[in-house]
Amino acid sequence: MHIRTTAAAAVSVSVVLTFTLTACGEDSGGSAGGRPSEDAMVGIAMPTKASERWLADGKNMVDQLEDLGYRTTLQYGEDDPKIQLSQIESMISKGVDALVIASIDGRALGDVLKKAAEADIAVFAYDRLILDTPDVDYYASFDNEKVGELQATYIVENLGLVNGSEKGPFSIELFAGSPDDNNTRYFWQGALNVLKPYVGMKQLVVKSGQTKMNQVTTLRWDGGTAQKRMNRILASSYGAETVDAVLSPYDGMSLGILAALKSNGYGAEGKQLPIVTGQDAEVPSIKSIIRDEQTMTVYKDTRKLALVTATMVDSVLNGSDPVVNDTKTYDNGKKVVPAYLLEPVGVDKENYENELVDSGYIEEKDLG
Repeated sequence: MHIRTTAAAAVSVSVVLTFTLTACGEDSGGSAGGRPSEDAMVGIAMPTKASERWLADGKNMVDQLEDLGYRTTLQYGEDDPKIQLSQIESMISKGVDALVIASIDGRALGDVLKKAAEADIAVFAYDRLILDTPDVDYYASFDNEKVGELQATYIVENLGLVNGSEKGPFSIELFAGSPDDNNTRYFWQGALNVLKPYVGMKQLVVKSGQTKMNQVTTLRWDGGTAQKRMNRILASSYGAETVDAVLSPYDGMSLGILAALKSNGYGAEGKQLPIVTGQDAEVPSIKSIIRDEQTMTVYKDTRKLALVTATMVDSVLNGSDPVVNDTKTYDNGKKVVPAYLLEPVGVDKENYENELVDSGYIEEKDLG
């Protein structure tokens, strides 16, 4: 099995460097012309400490902003929208100059962000778009449809369904992320754009019959929830038959899905594990890939995302317009939010060392 690399992925470092230099070179009193006030503070609201990905995001944001001279306050909402709402209210009361928010429930923040707007606090949606409010200024993320496309393309390529092949039918089961996370629909749409033609030609068959997004979402991206659903599907739809591929949008869910598969005899002699996708390149999933269990993941270099976001914050707080590369896609229901999107990269056993270890994203000793 293999990952097809792209030119966009290969130049992602230079894209971020270009972004940074361009933003810092703006004239309107930007960071190139001076440092922020020593009292300037940025509030950072992250969703949960349960995922190593979000722990890394929080640390990266603090590091990048403090390198630019800002004070920071970082809070984790523990996947509870009410806790995150209270944390953001507290940051506003403390007089932060900007808010960077990776929302738990993208539709739950309208009232509190109205308070932020009234206090002239700039709001930056981090990786997850904040919905149904005009009071979000900018969005920094990855090309989220591309994430789903990478996962689905990996499946069809490694089942041999490209270039007019008439192979099949192969069985596939579909999982989506949390229904209250706006990214879920973009990941789903990207994947379905690739998979639908093969489902239509019956080269891919969803034996459970669960093919609509509202049938396959997984609240809070929870691995245990995904494991239970996979167990139910295997019991009700497969029997002696085997599943050939599972579209999973996130590594934590992928490990839960794999636990269900292994408890049903997959991975034992004569019952091969299916292709299982993922996202975020978390260490447990990379170890699973090395063990030939999870098959691939989508790598999103959150160091670059933090750099981009911090540079956007710095530009706005110094009176400049930040660099964006998408002004059409991300309609949150009240406005189209200007965005900067980075390129995701597919990773499997063949290229994880080059993409993750050689780049310093994961240390080799952590994969021992």
